[in-house]
Amino acid sequence: MGKHDYIALGRAVIEEEIAALNKLPERLDEQFVGACRTILHCQGRVIVTGMGKSGHIGNKIAATLASTGTPAFAVHPGEASHGDLGMITSDDVVIALSNSGRSEEILAILPMIKRLGIKLISFTGKPDSELALASDFHLNIAVDKEACPLNLAPTSSTTTSLVMGDALAIALLDARGFTSDDFARSHPGGRLGKRLLVHVKDLMHTENNIPKVKPELSLEKAILEITGKGLGITAIVDDNNILLGIFTDGDLRRTFEQGIDLKCALIGEVMVSDFSSITEHALAVDALNQMEALSITALPVVTEEKQLIGIIHMHDLLKAGIA
Repeated sequence: MGKHDYIALGRAVIEEEIAALNKLPERLDEQFVGACRTILHCQGRVIVTGMGKSGHIGNKIAATLASTGTPAFAVHPGEASHGDLGMITSDDVVIALSNSGRSEEILAILPMIKRLGIKLISFTGKPDSELALASDFHLNIAVDKEACPLNLAPTSSTTTSLVMGDALAIALLDARGFTSDDFARSHPGGRLGKRLLVHVKDLMHTENNIPKVKPELSLEKAILEITGKGLGITAIVDDNNILLGIFTDGDLRRTFEQGIDLKCALIGEVMVSDFSSITEHALAVDALNQMEALSITALPVVTEEKQLIGIIHMHDLLKAGIA
């Protein structure tokens, strides 16, 4: 095969799977609504099960449900017949995936599921299959053909199952009023969680680590405060710690260009009075966005009364994994 053959085959697979997905929206009917409502009112967990490739897709569906507000986990149907059924209670809901609707391992555990009175939702490509008919709600993931040239390897069918699972999870997310804060609480370790959970107050420099001077101080001595605190900035405050202005490394370069005498000039005479600031309750990612928009590397943190309580620097954001 030449490179064009590989590309042509790859495109054919993608086009076949897209064609299968294009038929999926019209299949969302009262069965889908019933499945959503059943899960929404579930007092236990959602148990997702499937054999082979369907099992792998089931693992992903369970993970997506769990991360979007619906407690869920996956159980291997073969293991369920050998003890893992003990994980499932009468308060749970089971989602069973089988393109054929005839997976022996799943059919083997149906009697126990029914005996416990557990609601059963199935994803199959055969609405007249034993699994589909035994289900309280059946979601049709049928495809005309697999994207595999042999029409054997699960490809289009697993894709439609995955997308149907996503549709279910996101419909439930919206119904629960699930917010970005809720999402962050289930993803605290990742970059996304940090961006949604970490606030300015968690990263800012405070108290003696804040570079600040009074406006009557000489520019020469103010520079020592900038270099001593190592943030490339100093705040200028009055006797009540109200922020009056800022002065940065960049401002210092501009004073050199203007020929200003460092010993004679007062910092209050050369400070920047038109400055940006942020509150301690803002998300750290908001501070990042503000810095990037203004092409600056530090922000003073103030109260509603404009009292200076901290400085947050781009380095703090980078170190925390926010940027």
